[in-house]
Amino acid sequence: MKITKCSIEGVRIIEPDVYEDERGFFYESYHQEKYKNLINIKENFVQDNHSKSSYGVLRGLHFQKNQAQGKLIRVIQGNVYDFFIDIRQESKTFGKAFGIEISEKNKLQVWLPPGLAHGFLTLSPFAEFEYKCTNFYDPNDEYCLIWTDPKINLELPIPKGDIIVSHKDLNGLTFDELITKGII
Repeated sequence: MKITKCSIEGVRIIEPDVYEDERGFFYESYHQEKYKNLINIKENFVQDNHSKSSYGVLRGLHFQKNQAQGKLIRVIQGNVYDFFIDIRQESKTFGKAFGIEISEKNKLQVWLPPGLAHGFLTLSPFAEFEYKCTNFYDPNDEYCLIWTDPKINLELPIPKGDIIVSHKDLNGLTFDELITKGII
């Protein structure tokens, strides 16, 4: 397993050891002791999520304030552009954004520690996206950072006209609004 630090404090890109031959492939998608020791994941995972999205669907940038979730992310079919913003005011990388393409082909995983706003954009005709969470989903604690906020300067790999966003995500707040309201 190869682990790479990201420009966002605490984020890790994980390239698992994949054993592939004419029959297919095998890899460990999670091993608690290895991930705890090699990546420093101290939290336990309490919830697994699985979504399927069509080309151009953008989900995010979501986060929970009081019950922040660490996430271990992977794509099992298709490919996505995964992106996140550091919203931890005490972090050295507060306000910084990062994005990476993850796919069924590259089998990369991303560890996001608690305290990041997260989203992804489907680049293939469809994609199935899975992630483990360190805290339960709480709709009363969920917030959305608007992906079009020029302050975060998110560059996406497809034309804006191709992007499909839910009504809820279209009504996300800007970075400055989230700060002013005391959410971050």
